[in-house]
Parts: sequence; structure tokens; C-alpha cells
Amino acid sequence: MISFRMPSLGADMEAGTLVEWLAKPGDKVKRGDIVAVVETQKGAIEIEVFDTGVLDRLLVEPGAKVPVGVPLALIRAEGEAPSLAAPAPIGGTAVAAAPAQGPAPTPIKPPAPAPFLPAEPHVRISPAARRVAAERGVDLARVTGTGPGGAIQLADVETAASPARPAGFDFTQMRAAIAAAMARSKREIPHYYLSDAVDLQPAADWLARTNAERPPERRLLMGALFAKATALAARAYPEFNGHFAEGAFRPSAAIHLGVAIAIRGGGLVAPAVHDAADLSLDDLMAAMRDLIGRVRGGRFRSSEIADPTLTVSSLGDRGVEALFGVIYPPQVAIVGFGKAVVRPWAVDGTLAARMIVTITLAADHRVSDGHRGALFLADIGRRLQQPEAL
Repeated sequence: MISFRMPSLGADMEAGTLVEWLAKPGDKVKRGDIVAVVETQKGAIEIEVFDTGVLDRLLVEPGAKVPVGVPLALIRAEGEAPSLAAPAPIGGTAVAAAPAQGPAPTPIKPPAPAPFLPAEPHVRISPAARRVAAERGVDLARVTGTGPGGAIQLADVETAASPARPAGFDFTQMRAAIAAAMARSKREIPHYYLSDAVDLQPAADWLARTNAERPPERRLLMGALFAKATALAARAYPEFNGHFAEGAFRPSAAIHLGVAIAIRGGGLVAPAVHDAADLSLDDLMAAMRDLIGRVRGGRFRSSEIADPTLTVSSLGDRGVEALFGVIYPPQVAIVGFGKAVVRPWAVDGTLAARMIVTITLAADHRVSDGHRGALFLADIGRRLQQPEAL
């Protein structure tokens, strides 16, 4: 039997609340299948499995707050005999006895439910959402759920209580999570910072020509070029792509690029675009659009939060010309892109007006040094000056 455990969805996460099971005992599952929804400080996150087999038993009931690493369910391999005890019913309080391989994890049960509040028939409501609705006097019949199948989650109640906030996030909790992660980063990671001004005119001209021949829905944004150039440079300089954990750097063969996304109303998350270096610009742009849309709707997947190996961030749309980021542990680098501005620039011995962008790097001095960091930044800049090769 394989234990399917509550995943760590960021350095700041200690526990998550199981909102709903999307699979039942006896269902076949494969790596990447979404089997549950967990509510964290970042919002509702779809949890994927990393093993292939048959869902044998559910060990945790919806509504329970579960620490990272605690088993949520058991998965058996194809052809393996089911566990001897009967599985616990979804939403029930019974937990099956231990499988033959060893003692069962301690059952996790939800707290006593808050007083019932009426809502639309057959609409699922998370216990946390029901409790907060009772505390704040929110009429659940008027709340639109953003969870799976229209389930009402905590963030939906928060939005109903404060209509100016977008759905999907509790910004007070999110700010606390960001504060904890950034405090840890500055406390534990010896940062060093570099910046480089890059001639962006070749990329801007190529982008204008390319987009002129495309319908609006297929046009590329400069952010896709920034992301692709960074991902390709990370392949050439692997010491900036990976995780520092348990006193050692573990480089990643895959480049899962975290993209910092500002959420309307406040808050920031940086979920991953997987295998960014291997995607075409069109596929990368489509992946970024999809990710931004889902994040701003309060929905993303566990692998997108847990997998980033390097992060890119930009505040150019806010008018900021240079951004010096804080590394998100256990990553070891973050690349920032500022606002593209027109400046006088020497080109082949002639002064001309050119579009210039400042690229910055914050990196972990335990893993790399300024010499390698400078080469990494220069590589990103060279790739942006050859956009047709991205």
C-alpha cells in the first residue's frame, strides 16, 4: 500500500483543510489525477496524486485540518489485494482498520459542525465556510460557490462578506503566509543582487511583426519572451534552478518556472509553468494565460504551487523600472523584469533611441556567486536580443 499524504504546498504551509474528495475507494487513479480539494492560506487547491493504482481507503474526512505529511488515503497497486477492513464512507466518521502491512495512521476527524444555515439544495459547503458564514451573518443561499461542482468554500464567504475582494482568497491569511515565507527567506538565505540593462528593441520589433499577422487571441506578450529566455538560460546555468534543502543544493533537471501573479485586491502567488524551457512560445503563452485566469479565480493545482524551481517576476505594468525580489524558499533564485523604457543607446557606434529593460537577479550565495550570476543575466539578455530563436 502507498500512503497518499497531505502535500507541502509551499515553505509557509503547515496544514491544510480537506474540502472534498473527488475520488472514491475502488477508483483507478494515475499520476497527475486530481483526487481532492484542499483549502490553504493561498485558496482552494486541487490535489494531484503521484502514484498509479487503485484508491483503497480514505483516511481523512472532509472538514478536517490535516498537517503536512499526514496520510490522507491509501493507494494499492494494480493487482494488489484490497486491505482487509472495509473503507470508511465519504463524509462519515469511521476509519478503516490497519492494512496488513502495518498500523494505520491515526484517523483525522473534522471538528463539530457550525450551526446549520440554509443554502440552495445539493450545494456542498465546506465546514470552514459554514462556520465563518454563521459568524458574519452571511446568507449562504446568496453565495456563489467557486469550488468543484459549485461547492461553497471559505473564500466565497469572505468575498460575500467583503464584496470588493475577488473570489478564491483570504487576503489576511495570504498576507500572513507571505510574511512568514519572506521572513524565513531573509533570515536563512544569504541573498546577493545583480542588475543589467538590456536592449529590448530587437524583441519589441519582432513581437510587433509577429503579432501583426495574428488574431488577438493568439498574440504574444513580452512576458512570454521574458519567461522563455529565463528558462533557457537556466538550462545553461543549472545552479539557479532547483532547491536548497537539508543543507544541500539539489539542482532540478526540469525547469518549472514560477510566475509571480498579482491578485486583484492584494496578494501574490507564483505557481509553476511546468517544463517551461521545452514549450514553444505559443504554448508557453497559452499556459501563462490559463494559469493567470485560474489563479485570479482562486483555483490552481498542488503541483503548480509545490513544483517551482525558479521564479520570474515583473512590476513593469506598475511603472517600476527595477525589481529586486526576495527568494521564495526552498528555491535559490528569482529574476525580475522592470518597465521597458525608451533611452538613448549606443548601437554600432551610433546613438539611437532604444527600448531598454532592467533585468535583476536575487540569488542564494550558498549555491552561486556574483560571477556566475552575471553570466546568467547576460545569457538572458542575449536570448532576448535573438527572439526568433526562443
